[in-house]
Amino acid sequence: MGTVFHRLGSVVRLGSSHRVTTLSCALRAPPPARGLHSESPSAAPQRRPFSRVSEEDLTFFRRILQNRVITDPDLLESSNVDWLRSVRGSSEVLLRPQTTEEVSQILKYCSNRLLAVTPQGGNTGLVGGSVPVYDEIILSTSLMNDIISFDNVSGILTCQAGCVLENLSQYLEDRDHMMPLDLGAKGSCHIGGNVATNAGGLRLLRYGSLRGTVLGLEAVLSDGRVLDCLSSLRKDNTGYDLKQLFIGSEGTLGVITAVSVLCPRRPASVNVVLLGCESFQQLLETFQLCRGMLGEILSAFEFLDSECMDLLKTHLELTNPISECPFYIVIETSGSDATHDAEKLHNFLEEAMTSLLVIDGTVATEDSKIKALWSLRERVTEALTHDGFVYKYDVSLPVDMIYQLVLDMREHLGGGAKRVVGYGHVGDGNLHLNITSSAKDPSLLASIEPFVYEWTAKHRGSISAEHGLGLKKRNYIYYSKHREAVSLMSKIKDMLDPKGILNPYKTLPDTSPRSSN
Repeated sequence: MGTVFHRLGSVVRLGSSHRVTTLSCALRAPPPARGLHSESPSAAPQRRPFSRVSEEDLTFFRRILQNRVITDPDLLESSNVDWLRSVRGSSEVLLRPQTTEEVSQILKYCSNRLLAVTPQGGNTGLVGGSVPVYDEIILSTSLMNDIISFDNVSGILTCQAGCVLENLSQYLEDRDHMMPLDLGAKGSCHIGGNVATNAGGLRLLRYGSLRGTVLGLEAVLSDGRVLDCLSSLRKDNTGYDLKQLFIGSEGTLGVITAVSVLCPRRPASVNVVLLGCESFQQLLETFQLCRGMLGEILSAFEFLDSECMDLLKTHLELTNPISECPFYIVIETSGSDATHDAEKLHNFLEEAMTSLLVIDGTVATEDSKIKALWSLRERVTEALTHDGFVYKYDVSLPVDMIYQLVLDMREHLGGGAKRVVGYGHVGDGNLHLNITSSAKDPSLLASIEPFVYEWTAKHRGSISAEHGLGLKKRNYIYYSKHREAVSLMSKIKDMLDPKGILNPYKTLPDTSPRSSN
């Protein structure tokens, strides 16, 4: 059966019959030891004996920050609550430094006074890592938003940590470059927070993780010392790569104040495709075909299930431009030659349809149409917030197993949940599992956890692919890390933050394991 293309302006419609194919499952490993979990591992621990903020402290902060010390409860409200409104702190002070020197003075003072500090960027985190647990001082990077330099030859951008990702993207677009990172929260998140959480995003398949694209960073340690690793060199093989300690550390080792990032050239040709499949096995075969036929121009391969599409239509009134399908794929190609890219894409689509892997599809080449198709993937998180209370899980698994977790969770919960949906990044095996209920339900949570972590560990996955551990997952770390590794992490924390004032109660478990040595 040949491929039929229906052109509607800049959008190409596809049509095809389908078939079901099967891939072999990954080898299964036994789950690791449960570790040191309490009955409610994600619950807040006891407050540690940190000092409480005094008038004398406020006087000091006002002297160095002048009008940038916030104590008004109404103004503090949004900074005390996470994006999901599932974690709420009780901080009475928000500090807004503009320079690294100001951050240094603040942390040196807080270390001497034993005042706990929660670094905060755009506060878009999903594991409770960016808000206080108790009355920690909030140190916001929102005013640290200067672009320090950009080298148009090398593509290296150096900027302060508080720069909003979307603003950086626009800055680079005007200079024929782009950020290697793209997130649904790009309009709010800060690059420093992205680096501190090692955010993944939509184009990791093409550009890799921040561990590779961040060339250097500047961080202030808990005692106020400034660690200058703000290199703009792509190659520097002189000893330990200290910046890697801070990438993904969630603000527990130091406050990132500036970063240098390697930015690729902006592609001259971009196409986005929305395809529909009848089974996840077909989706996986489409991915294999896609990698083989699109090769160097493939920049993203995302998926969402029919439940996600229903949420988008119900809560956000978005339109599904193709036939109803059990699974949807969003593919992006990026290249330098529009004719070359179009030919490769045409050949791939023809093969996908004649192989009966896809049911229907549409191709967009204009910016407005591209944004419309991407919104179907990027706005799933927003749609979920309108469906009730959301339990969010972010795991990585062998690619051929990522949707099985959704199916097994639905079976495990029975009718206990309102919805169980799955979407994510097929290219790097990252599933976003989301479960909704009409209201917060402790019995439902007890059914989900630790089942989701045990299942993930059994299938050799990671309990956090890109969101981090924060407050919510800290005590589940043993499902992904051996005790020796966690013990070493604790020692690094003790060395860099001996008083434990930086983002306490986050990332590391409440009870650190003892080394076997």
